[in-house]
Amino acid sequence: MTRILRIATRGSALARAQTGMVADQITAATGVPTELVIIKTEGDTSKESLASLGGTGVFASALREALTRGEVDLIVHSLKDLPTAAYPGLVIGGVPEREDARDVLCTQGGVSLADLPEGARVGTGSPRRRAQLLSLRPDLEVVDIRGNVDTRLRSVERGDLHGVVLAAAGLERLGRLAEASEFFDLELWPTAPGQGALAIEAREGDDITELLSIEHGLTRTAVRAERSVLATLEAGCAAPIGAHATLDGDLLVLTAVVYDPSGEAELGCTRSATLTGIDDGVVAEALGAAVAAQLLEDGAAELAPLGGAA
Repeated sequence: MTRILRIATRGSALARAQTGMVADQITAATGVPTELVIIKTEGDTSKESLASLGGTGVFASALREALTRGEVDLIVHSLKDLPTAAYPGLVIGGVPEREDARDVLCTQGGVSLADLPEGARVGTGSPRRRAQLLSLRPDLEVVDIRGNVDTRLRSVERGDLHGVVLAAAGLERLGRLAEASEFFDLELWPTAPGQGALAIEAREGDDITELLSIEHGLTRTAVRAERSVLATLEAGCAAPIGAHATLDGDLLVLTAVVYDPSGEAELGCTRSATLTGIDDGVVAEALGAAVAAQLLEDGAAELAPLGGAA
């Protein structure tokens, strides 16, 4: 009997789009058929803020439980939403090539952040994005919002908000990138560790040969450095922290910034490490740990709520 890979996903349009994309890539490369299994999570059903629910990790727990029970074979996560702590019995079996890691602003009429009216209402559910907005425009009213991409964009279309901040990769996967009014430069506006990348989680010990067809080693190395910052700072996925790693030849460059939630202050650190092709993941994690250690030495724990790793 032909093996069918059952791949778990949340039910949102974005989750289904990116999971379907991974499923199609696996089938195209290996010929193995796939089936999407929709799983409802606490993050989808609760109306509470992500911070009160314990961060974006609430989206992963129900999916992981289904995987450990054997109800599915794989899970596709947005890497920025995946807790840094290892989950017993599960491994990240594949990391496809990363898409655009930037955040974007979506407004009516394509208005930029600088040109929004004084006191404009801008929506985001991310403490990091809130701090970044207020650091550039302290006059803004930043509104805590929940909901899928369609819901957030409709709040702008209806005039409830002047704008919303979203991930460029998510809009791209939904075919709606043209609705972005402004792209924020990563040097000024580093995004969540792992943003723009996906992770395919599998059971430890399972045959995951199919995932080798979509693995992108350079992306995995970069996001390991970024996620190492979070893990070392013992910060949750929703903490006001931005981190982005880039590769310039064999040089891995990592920048991380910790923000005061009010946007009034921030601490940043940039360091680099040379990759040799041997134990690059270990080098990446050590680089992330070194950047985080420097941030802590400079007072990051006094600037932002840290501790209780997601």
